[in-house]
Amino acid sequence: MNKYHLILGDSSEYIKNIPDQSIDLILTDPPYNLGRYSTGNIKMSWRKDFNNDVAEWDTTIFNPAEWLDEFIRILKPTGTIFAFTSYNLLGQWHQVFDPVFDTFQFIVWHKTNPPPKLRRAGFLNSCELIVCVWNKGHTWNFTKQKDMHNFIESPICMGRERLKNPVHPTQKPIKILSHLIQLATNPGDLVLDPFMGVGSTGVAALQHNRRFTGIEIDPLYFKAAEKRMEAVTPELFTSGSEDHEDIADEDITDEDSSLEESWLFASN
Repeated sequence: MNKYHLILGDSSEYIKNIPDQSIDLILTDPPYNLGRYSTGNIKMSWRKDFNNDVAEWDTTIFNPAEWLDEFIRILKPTGTIFAFTSYNLLGQWHQVFDPVFDTFQFIVWHKTNPPPKLRRAGFLNSCELIVCVWNKGHTWNFTKQKDMHNFIESPICMGRERLKNPVHPTQKPIKILSHLIQLATNPGDLVLDPFMGVGSTGVAALQHNRRFTGIEIDPLYFKAAEKRMEAVTPELFTSGSEDHEDIADEDITDEDSSLEESWLFASN
């Protein structure tokens, strides 16, 4: 039986085909709406011009309110949502999701090796936020007090883990994704990433014997995700204990068919 299913296309359309209350965890990294903050080329006296334009996909406006109904519909009553976001969107997430979920929190990810700030004109952007929402009845897999901290320290994706072709500008470290998956799900649970990118969430899910559904609109990113899923699949049957790795102060290392297929959403 396959453990993952990847869809090339627009997640706002394909998500409508996912059965009700079939998803245990939505773990995703949607656009941050940073395109409007671009300043184009910045002239430097000691080097060539620096351009701070973000990726083209981030020029598309993401509105959390447009995803609320579908997320509620497909998520199990005991399910959880983790969504990476930025300070400029946190208020929108809270305004929409807090009234309909029992608990709304956020996690701060402190990036220990963020890109440098070329001008000393403000604070270095070394943190990202992770929205976390769930309802009563959800069981967490905390093994120690440190697991319960809503603060994570870890490098950005780097070294051999970061893909070179294609390059995804916001590829997330597998170690962080693994940490979140292990805290919020159990082996055999189904994880959804509707903004899959190059498939890091899927890799983390498969490494810990979870099922995975990913949706990605960019063909190059989708193809990269396919290759990564194929490479990690054999590890499904050799995964060890569910002991959580301490992600703080560690370096990151390596590591279209219909959605209605019965195996994908079968009860465990």
